Amino acid sequence: MVLLGTIVNGLAIVVGTALGLIFTKIPESTKTTVLQAMGLAVVLLGLKMGFESNHILLVIISLAIGGVIGESLRLDDHLNRLGSWIERKAGAKKEGSVAKAFVTATLVFVIGALSVVGALDSGLRLDHEVLYTKSLIDAFISMIFTTTMGFGVIFSAIPVVLYQGSIALLATQIQNLFNPQQLQTLITELTATGGILICAIGLNLLKVLHVKVLNLLPSLLVAAVLVYLLQYKQAFLNVFSFII
Repeated sequence: MVLLGTIVNGLAIVVGTALGLIFTKIPESTKTTVLQAMGLAVVLLGLKMGFESNHILLVIISLAIGGVIGESLRLDDHLNRLGSWIERKAGAKKEGSVAKAFVTATLVFVIGALSVVGALDSGLRLDHEVLYTKSLIDAFISMIFTTTMGFGVIFSAIPVVLYQGSIALLATQIQNLFNPQQLQTLITELTATGGILICAIGLNLLKVLHVKVLNLLPSLLVAAVLVYLLQYKQAFLNVFSFII
């Protein structure tokens, strides 16, 4: 079943949130310290992923173009409005709590190498091991996030399932567009580009910066397009040399 790993991942987030709701009697100072620790860990993870790039210029261009696209589409505003709508329907006592938890958890769970690689493995080889591993990690993170930000984390399971499920279902087409070497390059550069976004999420958690990470999300699609165009690089250089 192509979507098995994705479904397990969504259920893991729900279970982690439920566990987080059980362990609610934690001092605020402890919650703050844990959240800061998570922020530092997320920054470290993002930097590690970012350093994997073999085409750093591609990553920079992807972020720049993706940022323009994201700002034009106002993706961050739309997701925050969705979070606020969920918040009103859920009847949250603290304004902004559900929306913040939903947006933050969604970005952490969606952006990253495991999401892309795991979904590709599910679609191409029906191998769900990577997504099973991600499920365990997400269950733990969702539990911690729930104790610090509230039950809004549970709603992040929906975009995670939609995002990873879409990649898994489209994996056959992706395989037709990229040869094995290009597919590895694609995963590497998506990992690096996603790493920068994850680093920004960590800085947001630490309240060092306020980066509209969702508006940078199109950079992942831009990176995929640029990797695809890399195969024509040599042909372009040959034509350019001939003209000169």
